[in-house]
Amino acid sequence: MSYKNTLKKGSVRYVIFKEADTWYGVALEFNIVEEGKDPLKVMSSLFEAIQGYVETAQKLKLRPMPLNQKPDTEYQKLWEKLSKVKKETDLLPKNVYNFGTTSPYAMAQ
Repeated sequence: MSYKNTLKKGSVRYVIFKEADTWYGVALEFNIVEEGKDPLKVMSSLFEAIQGYVETAQKLKLRPMPLNQKPDTEYQKLWEKLSKVKKETDLLPKNVYNFGTTSPYAMAQ
């Protein structure tokens, strides 16, 4: 089986969104969720968690499976919806701070 993410390279999709009064940051392929009151702090915390996750996997020489988890259905649907909206209008819903793809591998070497 071929994996998108390995111990040396890959990328992670993320979404920073708000529900009620709380901002959430989700790394889809790693199933990491961070939360807080400030979207920028949530995004920073999420990126730190992503980088730490990769660094730990590299140190432990884990197999690629933990780096390629099946995303929670709710977050996968949100990602698909945002991708479609971005293509059609280039605007994000008000409850979404940011979404995209990041590669923590260069920093974790």
